[in-house]
Amino acid sequence: MDFDLTEDQSLLADSVRKMFADGYGFEQRKAYIKSAEGWSTAMWAQYAELGLLGLPFAEADGGFGGGLTDTCLIAEQMGKALALEPWFSTVVLGGGFLRRASAEMRRELVPQVAAGECKLAFAQVERQSRYDLFDVATTAKREGAGWVITGRKGMVLHGDSADRFFVTARHAGGQRDHGGIGVFMVEAKHATARGFRTVDGGRAAEVEFDKAPAILLAEDGLPMVEAVVAEAIAALAFEAVGCMDIAHAMTLDYMKTRQQFGKPISSFQALQHRAADMLVALEQARSMSFFAVQAASDNDANERRAGASAVKVQIGRSARLVGQQSIQLHGGIAMTMEYACGHYFKRLTMNDSLFGDADHHIKALADDGGLVKAA
Repeated sequence: MDFDLTEDQSLLADSVRKMFADGYGFEQRKAYIKSAEGWSTAMWAQYAELGLLGLPFAEADGGFGGGLTDTCLIAEQMGKALALEPWFSTVVLGGGFLRRASAEMRRELVPQVAAGECKLAFAQVERQSRYDLFDVATTAKREGAGWVITGRKGMVLHGDSADRFFVTARHAGGQRDHGGIGVFMVEAKHATARGFRTVDGGRAAEVEFDKAPAILLAEDGLPMVEAVVAEAIAALAFEAVGCMDIAHAMTLDYMKTRQQFGKPISSFQALQHRAADMLVALEQARSMSFFAVQAASDNDANERRAGASAVKVQIGRSARLVGQQSIQLHGGIAMTMEYACGHYFKRLTMNDSLFGDADHHIKALADDGGLVKAA
């Protein structure tokens, strides 16, 4: 598999990197968190101007025809900057469903999303569901020619700023049946969202639907959900690599300047070994992030599911090692809110919990017979 980027992909990554270098310093980010939205509307406008919001959508629908690799390259830069804007919820999660929606819905919404005028969110997690995509208690019922949805969803990323929700709701079967789960779109005006700040400084919401009018995307929606989540896991993998890359670089710089016993701590062999372990974990995660793109593109649902689980396991383990070592090698300064290193560990911890942590996925992988099945 060729891991070299094309010239256009390299230019895309460089453009996003420069945008964040100019507008996303650590102090600027703290100001964005304290704003009314919890993120920068000015940066959101730059996302639209640079084409980041319309990138994965087909040109015929008003997008720019980019692929999953292009999206993941942006995600890596988002991780390096610890970006706060609702790009992941709108473009990766919501965009994943929108790309699979009807031509009519795509024609209506893709231009709005690309222009930054419409923000999307995926309402899937429920109190009892934990990491199981098929555990759905929210109900969908036919009413006249349409559908209405009733239920509560939690941990909806950027749900307090979304204009439309893509929602999983059950129209048949029991709460944990794999069948009978539909995917619907609901306008935000028909839902009640209570926003809160997440541990990494981002935004999420508890969202309640009370007989909310809904548009059906897929009556047998679980396969669609799994396909979108596989793409989301690939983007999260790249974002985690971006976080780990910066945390590792910050740690090396600190070790070269921090003096102990009259010499930099980077001269101590034991600490060199720990820094080397961080590098190995980072490179393992980087390799697995490219595998994530390949796995998400697999037409076989079982292979795609197993690949996504393997990615989550390695990314989660690498993130924990790199994050913990970066904190320990920095000493007490890394535990302060005024220093960036701890914030990268928070983002890594947050990402690990999205769509199942490493422990959850290693059990799922084991139950399924492993990544490579025995003959």
